[in-house]
This record gives sequence, structure tokens and C-alpha cells, in this order.
Amino acid sequence: MFTGIVEAVGTVESVTTAGAQAQFTLHTEGLGADLVHGESIAVNGVCLTVAKHTGDSWLADVMAITLETTALGDLKAGDRVNIERAMRADGRLGGHLMQGHVDGTAVLVARDSQPDWDNLTFELPDGLLRYVVAKGSIALNGCSLTVAELDGNRVTVSLIPTTLAETIFGAASLGDRANVEVDVIGKYVEKMLGERA
Repeated sequence: MFTGIVEAVGTVESVTTAGAQAQFTLHTEGLGADLVHGESIAVNGVCLTVAKHTGDSWLADVMAITLETTALGDLKAGDRVNIERAMRADGRLGGHLMQGHVDGTAVLVARDSQPDWDNLTFELPDGLLRYVVAKGSIALNGCSLTVAELDGNRVTVSLIPTTLAETIFGAASLGDRANVEVDVIGKYVEKMLGERA
């Protein structure tokens, strides 16, 4: 379980393909001393497992289905990624409940820079829109964000300077894909109500 509060920005050291899957080696400065084999870490919002680690570098195996359904397949050596370790049971829920199970990808279609914040607009796949509400939470590349505006299949989020500086969104460009995780509670409610109908 994650909360969407990005702890660090890591760097992709290498991507090695092996058949239909890939192995990602990531470097996250200062994380090495606390890494545990087998732990879950969200990389741009995708829950991955630490398979090996040496110092501040660690390796994760990524299955073909994950490469196909998320934006992880776009990553290459040198790219920066949002990193969050799994939430501790005694920790604060600073963002919202997230699983690291990506529902789809969105494309950054507009960026409006203001003196004190940036508005980023993403185009979402149609199937996800029913789970997105104005002023509700949405996870984009593993970051818990508030929906500032909804317009058709476009979602705008307003990012403060801290978020821009401490996540990969500060350098995001038009056309970039972002992993999307919608509110899991909404999906459970829909399923339960559908079964009662």
C-alpha cells in the first residue's frame, strides 16, 4: 500500500530486456541502507519488487504485461523516476490510498506555468473517467494529486513549487505519458452496487 507522497527521485541506471520481460536497475540516493530484499517500491506509481540491491542501486524484474500497460516501457537509462516505499502501518496517510496497480496511462497535453504553480493537463482513457471527480484524488506517476478541473476526458492538476521541485513533474514535457491509478474505493463501490442491481 502506498500514499502517493513521493519520497525521492531516482535514476534509471539500465534497462535490460530478457525475452518478454525486462530488468530495471535503479539508483536512489540514500535509500541503500534501508533496502530490504523483496520489499515493494513504487516507481512512477508502479509497484515493483526489490530483487537485488547493492548500495543505493537496486534491481527490479518487470513483466511484459507491466511494460505494455504502463509507461514503464518508455523508460531508458538516465531517466528520472518518482520513488515511494510502501507505507508503514504506523505511518501517516499523507496522500490517499494507493496500491501501485496502474489502471492506464494519460498523456500530458497542456502545461500552463503561473508565478506560484503550474497547471498540467492530462488526457485520460475514456474507461477511467467515471472514477475521477473534481476535487477528488488521482495518482499520476505515483504522486497523489487533487483534480483541479475536469473537461471531457482531460484532467488538470495544479502543482505547487515543492511538488515541481521534488518530483519528475518539474521537467515533464508535452506528450509525456504518465501512469494513472484511480481511486480504488470508487471501483469497489461500483462493483458492489453493480452486483446488487
